[in-house]
Amino acid sequence: MKKSRNYLIVTACKNEAKNLPSLIESVVTQTIRPLLWVIVDDGSIDETKSIIQMAAESYDWIHYIKMPEGERDLGIHYGKIVKTGFDYAISYCLKQGIDYSYLGNLDGDLILIPKYYENLIKEFETDSKLGIASGGTCYIINNKRLYTKVSIKEPSGGHMVLRKECFEMCNGIPLSYSIDSVLKAKAKLRGWGTRRFEENIVTEIRGAASADGYWRGFVNRGESYYYLNFNPIHVLIKVIQFSFRKPYYIGMAFLTGYIRFALTREKQIEDKEITDYNWNKWNEMFW
Repeated sequence: MKKSRNYLIVTACKNEAKNLPSLIESVVTQTIRPLLWVIVDDGSIDETKSIIQMAAESYDWIHYIKMPEGERDLGIHYGKIVKTGFDYAISYCLKQGIDYSYLGNLDGDLILIPKYYENLIKEFETDSKLGIASGGTCYIINNKRLYTKVSIKEPSGGHMVLRKECFEMCNGIPLSYSIDSVLKAKAKLRGWGTRRFEENIVTEIRGAASADGYWRGFVNRGESYYYLNFNPIHVLIKVIQFSFRKPYYIGMAFLTGYIRFALTREKQIEDKEITDYNWNKWNEMFW
């Protein structure tokens, strides 16, 4: 029996009034539209709320959740916001008897090609062991299109899609820094494949980790590497890699975040399979 092509997506956003109209248009015009799209507004103070409400009035499959105001936080708080959206979406589908086969996380500053989800669903249908997938990412920075160079085994967390069975085996959205890293690790440990399909392009309006400036974004990324127990060898390799990317200070920002958490002995994730996996992951960088 062929699996359904039904899917749901969740977007956590904050102060994305400038970018949301383009994102909404690109989701509405998908060749296979989602059964449900839950947009969680993390206390925006711009026009984000009215834009989402207008979209929800036009399309009954778009649902809006409003969270209290607060500063942008890409740490565990972000995980809570995303989890709120997925918990709502799953509960709603259960109550309404809505069947779905895939779940997607979608950042608020993206533009999708019309066949983005159709293309990914076809890949899932071709490979029964594919658990998590995404397209490739193109960044628009200073009016220039820049393409990321990432391992094909590392789907982008900002526009990833998970097979329902994989999502459930990984126990859903973790309350953690870098939820995509945790999900990908758990998927791999359970025998699922993870892939990014570069030709299926998603356009991101700004650079990675730059919503509140590159320095703060990469400090946060360094903190997440400590929280997730990445080996210092892995961290130093990433520092070197980041130092050859513009703006060139992001490597130092990344190292600053990691060292600050290490020196203050901040709490790390309480999940032994993740801490063990990440501690040894640096070996994969040479294969």
